[in-house]
Amino acid sequence: MPIAVLTGSGTYALPGFEHAELVVQDTPYGPVEVSRGEFAGSELLHVSRHGPGHVRLSNHVNYRGNLWALRELGATAVIGCTACGAVDASLELGSLVVFDDLHFIANRLPDGSLCTFHHEPGGPGRGHWILHGGPYSEQVRAALLAGAAAAGHGARDSGVYGHVDGPRFNTPAEIAQLAACGVVAVSQTGGPETTLCGELELPFGLIGFVTDYANEVVPGEPTPVATLGELIGRSPAVFADVLARAVPLIERDGATAAGTMFRFEQA
Repeated sequence: MPIAVLTGSGTYALPGFEHAELVVQDTPYGPVEVSRGEFAGSELLHVSRHGPGHVRLSNHVNYRGNLWALRELGATAVIGCTACGAVDASLELGSLVVFDDLHFIANRLPDGSLCTFHHEPGGPGRGHWILHGGPYSEQVRAALLAGAAAAGHGARDSGVYGHVDGPRFNTPAEIAQLAACGVVAVSQTGGPETTLCGELELPFGLIGFVTDYANEVVPGEPTPVATLGELIGRSPAVFADVLARAVPLIERDGATAAGTMFRFEQA
């Protein structure tokens, strides 16, 4: 059964992904393009959130469709890869974070609707995702950390991921507020993916590649836009290095979803 990978800014094709075929999967949320092929000896499903040329900004991503399609195509676990801005100044540019918690207090999709598959009263499978600790699969997290170590890439074990709506970057006041909540890095796509995988009971892990320091994290020294672009350009190779070691571990050992999905039809 395949493992799925979601990639973001800069990673529009996954290095080392072989024998890929494009599958257009119909979902209740519209058709979704998924690449299916082989990666590091494992069956893999790949979705590029933004598409070639970054045609879709974060507010254009079909989050519900993407995750529904991966579930329908048999994904047993999902890895999200994101370029992110550091809120914790101790994070080094070009380093990785394997997140263990989430700040997504708005819990809304780009159209303003709540981030859930349960949008119809009385819908089948409706219920609450109840968390016992963090929202990320421990087995997927462990595989990502092991993969980073084996690839020789520095990765922080744990940290709060902060979802911000975008597409603009954040003000100093907004970043300071997130820092006060314990957020270590931010980007614009991981919140909905975490929540929707939880509702589908798909084991999910999120790994970030630090491309810049968020607004006024380093006072008076904004990360040059050229540095941001250069690091985004480096991220595909780093993600591929880690995934080539992590994906076979998840395939071998399996993974369980975080929390419990309490469905009223089963209560």
